[in-house]
Amino acid sequence: MTAVARPRTSIRFHGRSYHAMVLSPEPPIENWLGDLDAWLARSPGFFFGRPVVLDVAALQPGRTGLAELLQKLTDRNIKVMGIEGAEPSWLEFAMPPLLLSGRQAAAPGEIPPGAGEASAAAPFLNANLEPAPPSASAASAIAAVTPSALALPNSLLLDKSIRSGQSIVHAEGDVVIVGSVASGAEIVAGGSIHVYGPLRGRAIAGSRNARARIFCRKLEAELLSIDGLYMVADDMPAHLRGKQVQVWLDGDSMIMAQD
Repeated sequence: MTAVARPRTSIRFHGRSYHAMVLSPEPPIENWLGDLDAWLARSPGFFFGRPVVLDVAALQPGRTGLAELLQKLTDRNIKVMGIEGAEPSWLEFAMPPLLLSGRQAAAPGEIPPGAGEASAAAPFLNANLEPAPPSASAASAIAAVTPSALALPNSLLLDKSIRSGQSIVHAEGDVVIVGSVASGAEIVAGGSIHVYGPLRGRAIAGSRNARARIFCRKLEAELLSIDGLYMVADDMPAHLRGKQVQVWLDGDSMIMAQD
């Protein structure tokens, strides 16, 4: 008998992008955790099944403090998939990886993937720290990136009502609902949210645009949020409940007015 050697299949790696919620705790941490507990009391399932990134740049907890904070989030059923704003020396092996602008950061002394390669859109610097002239191929690539060729935000149109328990996430642009949003439902948009019906669930807008707004035909929402600022039902003006309203940010204040 003749044995036939089968070629070994190489391991394939794929890169993918995911939309994650970012938690940015601020000192004093006990006050921040208290605010988080208040949020979870109003929306118990808000973080359930969601990828979460922990940004500790404002907190600077150190090695021990970071481990304690991760444990406190775990106790609240919040799963952290990555950490930003931390020193590499703070992280233990079992902790989530250190991220840098959404990409995994290189370990100390390690060269990040792609380092040393010239980018067509950003020519590398020469020894005198002056931009090196792009090559012919790089110049053609730069010329090809015109404003009309850049990816523009897009809208998601849903011509039906959103039932309780449903979660609609569209990080690339606006979300338009031609119908109602039931209590217990959730809409998350990178831009604005338009609801042409009663809004009874949660509307979370502006994850990529602080100028985003929330529009609804009838305000009965459990929670409204734009760019991280939020307002729960108890804090909404009583005279606007059941009215057609729009919501936007003015600095660090959430403004709500009858439309």
